[in-house]
Amino acid sequence: MIDVSTQFVLNSFAFLVWGVLVMWMAAGFAMLEAGSVRTKNASMICLKNIGVFSVAGIAYYLIGYNLMYTDVGSVIGRFTFLYDSSAAEAALLGGDAGALGAVVGNGYSAMSDWFFQMVFVAAAASIVSGAIAERVKMWSFFAFTLVLTAFIYPIVGSWTWGGGWLAEQGFQDFAGSTVVHSTGGWAALAGVMIIGPRLGKFRPDGTARPTPPSNVLIVTLGVFILWMGWFAFNGGSVLALGSAADAVSMSVVLVNTNLAAAAGVVSALAVSKRLLGRMDLIAGLNGAIAGLVSITAGPDITEHWWAIVIGAVGGVLCTAGIKALELLKLDDVVGAIPAHLICGVWGTVAACIAGGADFGTQLLGVVTVGAFSFAASFIVWKLIDVTIGLRVSSRVERLGQDVGELGIEAYPEFVVVPEEVYDDE
Repeated sequence: MIDVSTQFVLNSFAFLVWGVLVMWMAAGFAMLEAGSVRTKNASMICLKNIGVFSVAGIAYYLIGYNLMYTDVGSVIGRFTFLYDSSAAEAALLGGDAGALGAVVGNGYSAMSDWFFQMVFVAAAASIVSGAIAERVKMWSFFAFTLVLTAFIYPIVGSWTWGGGWLAEQGFQDFAGSTVVHSTGGWAALAGVMIIGPRLGKFRPDGTARPTPPSNVLIVTLGVFILWMGWFAFNGGSVLALGSAADAVSMSVVLVNTNLAAAAGVVSALAVSKRLLGRMDLIAGLNGAIAGLVSITAGPDITEHWWAIVIGAVGGVLCTAGIKALELLKLDDVVGAIPAHLICGVWGTVAACIAGGADFGTQLLGVVTVGAFSFAASFIVWKLIDVTIGLRVSSRVERLGQDVGELGIEAYPEFVVVPEEVYDDE
C-alpha cells in the first residue's frame, strides 16, 4: 500500500510531466498552422502561437484559474488564492509539520494542478488562431486571447470542472471535448464570421478557390506532435497516478485515445474522395484531430471498440464539416471549426452512448456552453473590431503579414547581386 506522501509525489509529478507534454502541443499547433498558410504569413503564425501561450499563461495565473476553481466571495480572495497555496507548499521546505499535513492531504501540489490546467486553456486559444489566420491583426488577436483565457474559458470551466451547476447536473466531459475544444471552436466561429474570408478565397459565383498548404511536411509533423501530446491531454486527466487502479485507468485512456485517432484518419480518407472530390491528405490529417477531439469527453470507457466507432464518426463529421463551411462561405484556414467544434459536440454526446452519461444533461451542457461561448466571443470580437480593428489592410494581406507587419520573411529568397558588384574582383 502506497503511503500518502508517496501518492502526493506521484500525483504531482504526473501533473507536471503530462503538463509539459500538453505544452508541447503548442508546437504542434504552430507547425500545423504555419504549414497550412501561405509562406508569406508563416512568421506571423509562429509569433502568434508563442504569444498565445504566453498571454494565456499570465491571464490564467492572475485571473482565470481562480475564477474557474476558487469559490471565494471577494475579488481579492480570487487573486490571492494561488499565492496562499504557494506559501503553504513553500513552508514544507522549512519543515513545518502542520503545513506538510495540510498540503499532502490535498493529494497533489496546488501549483502542479495549476500548471496542468494552464496548458489546457492555452490549447483552447490555439484553436482560434488557426481558423482566422492570414488576415487578423496580431495585437487584436492577443486582446481576444486575453479575454478568452481570463474570463470566457474559466467561466465555462467553473460550470463543469469547477464543480458548478453543470457538474451538479451530472454533466460528463472527461478531458474537455466541450470545455476545451467546443469552447475554442465557438470562439473561432464567431471570429470567422466577423472578420470574413481571406481575399480571393471565394470566387464571384460563391465557389471556393483551393488553398493547399504551403508545406505539407510541416502540417504532418504538427499533427503527429498533437497526437503525441493528446496522450498527456487525456491521460493526465485521470488526475492521479498514486495507485495501481490509476495506472490501469490511465492505460485504458491512452489506448482509447490512440484507437479513436487512427479510426478518424481511416474514415476521413474513406469519405474524402466523395465529399471533397479527391483522396485528400489534409482531410486525413484533420481526421486524426477529429478522432482525438471526439474521444476526449469519454476516453475512460472500457470497451475499446467504442473508441474506434467514436473516432470514425468524428473523422466523417470533420470532413463533411470542411465541405459545409465552404458552402456557407466561411473561411477556416486549418479546419479548426469542424475538428474542434463539431467533433467536440459529437464527442460530448457520444459519452452518453458509451460512457453512461445522461443524454439530456450532455445536450444541456453542449447548448449552454455553446450559447455562452459564441455570444461572449462574438461581442468581444465585435468590440475589438470597432475599436482597434480586427483585420489587416488589403495591402498587408496581399503582401503578407510577415513583411507587412513584422518586416521578416519565414522563407527569404536568395538575393541576386548585380554583376557590377564583382567588377573589382
